[in-house]
Amino acid sequence: MKWKAPARVGITLTFAMVLFAALGFIAHANSKPAAGDEKTAKLVSEMISRYHISRKNIDDEVSQRLLNRFLEQLDPQKLYYIQSDIDKFMALKTELDDQIKSGDVQFAFTAFDVYDQRLAERMKLVNKLIDRDYDYTIEEEMVTDADELDWAKSDEEIAERWRKRIKYDLLTLKLDGTEMDEARERLHKRYHNIQSMMEQTEGFEKLEMYLSSLTHCFDPHSSYMSPETLDDFQIQMRLRLEGIGAALRSEDGYTTVAQIVPGGAAEKDGRLKVGDKIIGVAQEDGEFTDIVEMKLSRVVRLIRGNKGTVVRLQVKPKTAPTEIKTYDLVRQEIELKSSEVKGEIIDLSERLGEGKGKIGVINIPSFYRDFDGARSGVANFKSTSRDVHKVLQDFEKQGGVDAVVIDLRMNGGGALSEAIEVTGLFINDGPVVMVKEQDGNIKSHNDVDEGVAYTGPLVVVCNRLSASASEIFAGAIKDYGRGIVVGDTTTHGKGTVQNVMPVARTTFRFLSPPESRGALKLTINQFYRVNGASTQNRGVTSDIVLPSLIDHMDLGESFLDNALKFDQVDEVDHDRYGMRGNEVISALQQANAQRIKQDEEFQKVNERITKYMKRKNRKTVSLNEATLKAEQENEKKEAEEEEELDEAADDNADGPVFPEGYYNDELLHITQDYIDQLKRTRTVNR
Repeated sequence: MKWKAPARVGITLTFAMVLFAALGFIAHANSKPAAGDEKTAKLVSEMISRYHISRKNIDDEVSQRLLNRFLEQLDPQKLYYIQSDIDKFMALKTELDDQIKSGDVQFAFTAFDVYDQRLAERMKLVNKLIDRDYDYTIEEEMVTDADELDWAKSDEEIAERWRKRIKYDLLTLKLDGTEMDEARERLHKRYHNIQSMMEQTEGFEKLEMYLSSLTHCFDPHSSYMSPETLDDFQIQMRLRLEGIGAALRSEDGYTTVAQIVPGGAAEKDGRLKVGDKIIGVAQEDGEFTDIVEMKLSRVVRLIRGNKGTVVRLQVKPKTAPTEIKTYDLVRQEIELKSSEVKGEIIDLSERLGEGKGKIGVINIPSFYRDFDGARSGVANFKSTSRDVHKVLQDFEKQGGVDAVVIDLRMNGGGALSEAIEVTGLFINDGPVVMVKEQDGNIKSHNDVDEGVAYTGPLVVVCNRLSASASEIFAGAIKDYGRGIVVGDTTTHGKGTVQNVMPVARTTFRFLSPPESRGALKLTINQFYRVNGASTQNRGVTSDIVLPSLIDHMDLGESFLDNALKFDQVDEVDHDRYGMRGNEVISALQQANAQRIKQDEEFQKVNERITKYMKRKNRKTVSLNEATLKAEQENEKKEAEEEEELDEAADDNADGPVFPEGYYNDELLHITQDYIDQLKRTRTVNR
C-alpha cells in the first residue's frame, strides 16, 4: 500500500479495526497497545525510511515480510497456530505497512492474543497427552525441522504433532533412567512454566518484538530496543551495573542464584549462595513481591537498582530448603570483569617443553566503550583500546615478549571507534576502515595518533563468531601486512555499521531523551577494508585454518535472512609492513599441516566433523525406543568425546586467559614458527 496523506490516517485505523472484527479476532482487555506505542511506532517507521542504509520505503513487500517474520517469531515450531489462523492473518499482508506508519500496532497484540488462546488450548491437550501410555515399539518418526512442515490444517493435525512431541519427551526421560511417574510430573511442570512465562509477556515486549520484526525485514542486525532492553545494552557497553552482583536463572518456576559476581554486594555480604532460591523481593521497607513463577526479566528489574539503595530478598537456601530467610543487601556499582580485556605472558619452554620465546596473549571478548563516561569526561571510563594498551604496557614491564596473540574468538564486535583505536596500537597511522555513508560517499576512518604500542610479530585468532569490529581489526592487520590471521576458514561476515539512536525527532544521540521510547539500533553504513573489499557476507579469511566443528555450522552472515550483499570499492593508500609475505605464510601452513596430521586430538576433531556433517541434514528423530536408545548411546559417546575436546580447546570462557589444550598449543606452535620465519626473512634481506 502506498503512503497515505495524514488526513486519511483515521480512515486507515478504522478500516484496520473493522477488518480485525470481520476476521473474528477477539481482543482481550489486556491486548491493547499502551498510550505511547502509537507515537513510538510512527517514529520508528520514519527513522527506518530515513536512516537505514538501503533507503528503502516500508511498502507492501516489507508488509508481507513483517507478517511472516512476526508469526515465525511467535510460533517457530508451528505447534500453536493452525492454517485458519494464518489465513486470517494473511488478509492483512499488504495492510501492515500502512498501519505501522500511522502508528497502529494493534496487529501485534491481536496476534499475541490468538497465540495465547492457542497456547491455552495446546496446554490442555498436553496435560492429557502426558498422562497417556505409549507404545515405544512402533516405528514412527517426528519431524524436527519446522521448515519441512506446513502449518497444521486442523486441530486433529496439530494434536498429532503434539502427541509425537510428548511421546518423544517421555521417551527421552525414560531412556535417561527416569521413572515414568516422575517423568510425567517433570513434563507437567515444564509445560506449566512455559505457559506461565508466555502469559507474563508484557506490552513493551510485544511491541519490541513487532518493531524488531519490522527492522529485521531490512537487515538482520537492525532492531528496536525498549527502554528496558536499552538499559541492558548500555550495561554491556560500559561493563558496569548497579545491583547486588548475582547472576540468576529460572528453574522450575523459581529464580535461582547461578553465580555470585566477585566484588559485588552479595559476595561481600556472604549469605547468598549459588543454588539458593529467591522467592520474594522488597524495596527498602516496602512489602515483599512474590516472584515465584515470575519471568526472570521482571525479577531482574525488581532486584536491580541505584547504588546505595536497599533491596530485601526472601531466600530459600539450598542447604536448608524448608527455611525462608530474609537478606537485606545494599546495591552497589559492579564492574563486569569477566567481559573485559585480559592478558598473560606464556613461556614456551614451560608450556610446550620446547621453544624459547615468550608469547603475550590478549583476549578481547568485545569492543566495549562507556560512551556515557567518555562524553561526561570521566577520567578512567571503560574502553577496549585503553585496556589493551595497559596490557601491552604490562608486557613491557615484565621484560617484553617475542610475539603477541590477539584472541578474538567469540568476539561479536562492539564500538567501531574502539576497533579503530585498537588497530592504531599496532600501526603508526593511516586508514583503518572505510565506511559507505547513506549518500553513497566513501569516508575513510583513520588512526590519527602517530606511534605504535607494539611493533613485533602479531597473530590474530578468529572463528565463525568473530564479527563486526573484530573483522575490522583482523582485516586491517592483514591488509597492512602487520600480522597473520589464524582460526576458522573465515569470520562471521558482518560488514555493516549500526548506530544506536533514541526514538525521537532528534539528531543521532546515544542517550535517550527524558521520556524514553527506547532506541533504534539501525544499520546506517557498510564498512570496507582498506584493500576495498567489504567483509559483508564473506568475512576475513584465515591464513592458516585449524580444524573446528564450529567452522562447519551454519553460522555467519551468509546464512541470515535479508543480509546485505558483498561488494567492493576502490582500495585506499595505506602502509605495508611486510610481516606476512607469501613465502612466510606458505612455510607456516606446511608446518601446521604436518603437526595436524600427527596430532591425535585434531584427528578426533576431524572425525567429529565427519559425524556432524552426516547428522546435519537429518530432519526427523525416531520414536522407537530401541532405535532412539542406540542413537542416544552413540550421541552420548560423541558428547563425552566433545566434552573432552571442549575442555582441551579454549572457548574463551571464564578461567585462564589461554588455557592449556591441543588447540591453544597449536596456536603457540604457529606463533613460534612465525617468529622464526620473520627472523629468517630479515636475515636473508640484510
